[in-house]
Amino acid sequence: MSILTFLRRNAPFLTVGVLLTLSSSFGQTFFIAVFAGQIRQAFDLSHGDWGVLYSAGTTASAAVMIWAGLATDTFRVRVLGPAVLLLLALACVLMAVAWSRTTLVFAIFALRFAGQGMATLVATVAMARWFVASRGKALSISRVGVGLGEAFLPLIFVALMGAFDWRMLWLLAGAIVLLILPMLRPLLTLERTPRSIAEDDQALGMGGGHWTRGRMLRHPLFWFLVPMLIAPPAFSTAFFFHQVHLAEAKGWSHVGLVSLFPVFTAASFVSMFAAGWVVDRIGTARLMPLVILPMAAGFAGFSAVPTLWAAGIFIALMGLTQGMANTVPPAFWAEFYGARHLGGIKALAAALMVLGTAIGPAVTGVLIDRGLAFPQQMLGIAVYFVLAAGLVGVGIGRARRSLPA
Repeated sequence: MSILTFLRRNAPFLTVGVLLTLSSSFGQTFFIAVFAGQIRQAFDLSHGDWGVLYSAGTTASAAVMIWAGLATDTFRVRVLGPAVLLLLALACVLMAVAWSRTTLVFAIFALRFAGQGMATLVATVAMARWFVASRGKALSISRVGVGLGEAFLPLIFVALMGAFDWRMLWLLAGAIVLLILPMLRPLLTLERTPRSIAEDDQALGMGGGHWTRGRMLRHPLFWFLVPMLIAPPAFSTAFFFHQVHLAEAKGWSHVGLVSLFPVFTAASFVSMFAAGWVVDRIGTARLMPLVILPMAAGFAGFSAVPTLWAAGIFIALMGLTQGMANTVPPAFWAEFYGARHLGGIKALAAALMVLGTAIGPAVTGVLIDRGLAFPQQMLGIAVYFVLAAGLVGVGIGRARRSLPA
């Protein structure tokens, strides 16, 4: 089936994924970090203080995700999708009216839980369940939403800061989420067999079975994957989170650095669609160890690059990993562990990734406060990526022999 035929036949279902991931942008670090300077000034926060508060809210959202994500194994997307978007809109309003550090942490928690957490989880579980033979393509297409948000929302909102107070812009973000709801609801009335795939023997995992979350945790493969699952969200988040500091440390303007984000997104799109095509043909086992290596090269190069135009090369390398990470791991869970308990398994994986987004800004923020600028930290981060990729290769090399033929 050609890609155009695939898009035409499945447009309503794919659009659900795109709208959910686009909405998730308002709870993603690349958007929240646009307001870092104003938030730090409004609440009198250092880089480390802001990182710790952000980490606290994000860690709480990761903890709740472990259990709330189980709802995707019980409730249909037509119920969960609108509920998550309503919560996200309320979170945007809470950020707009936050009056203390405590309410700021609650706002961060709500944004991260509803945005990066549940909106993304509902979208990826829906794609993984609704599609089998074309799972890779469906996952990659659904991620177009967050890619568009990543490319354009920071630019738009940085430009609007010249005319509007930052709190008014958060109200605007909430209004945009509410406007997406009427577009989503009619599409969800067409929802395709949302539970049938969970009972389908076509989607068996290792050993020809459907793995529960508890069984997965008792198997060594999952623990070989943990450092890799944490790495991209932790340090790509830190990169976007400290964008104001990073621009200052490099001697660039903030707008100049933000103008490179579409390069990141373009590279992410290319690798995302390429990875989706490859996943549908050879599976995820060979791709998983390679996912984070381009980002390792990107961080190593960015640590020393002196000019904005050259920085674009290394931001593109980071984007290659981001694109593959959006497609390959979500398909991996269904391929290796089966689809029946996919919601619970992906909820745990999503919680780990959200936890990574809490760890990265907090650790790097404390190091910045102690005099180690983020560009100086990047080489050590690159080494961590390489070691994590090696662990993935070892774990999958041992486990792939038990996959169904």
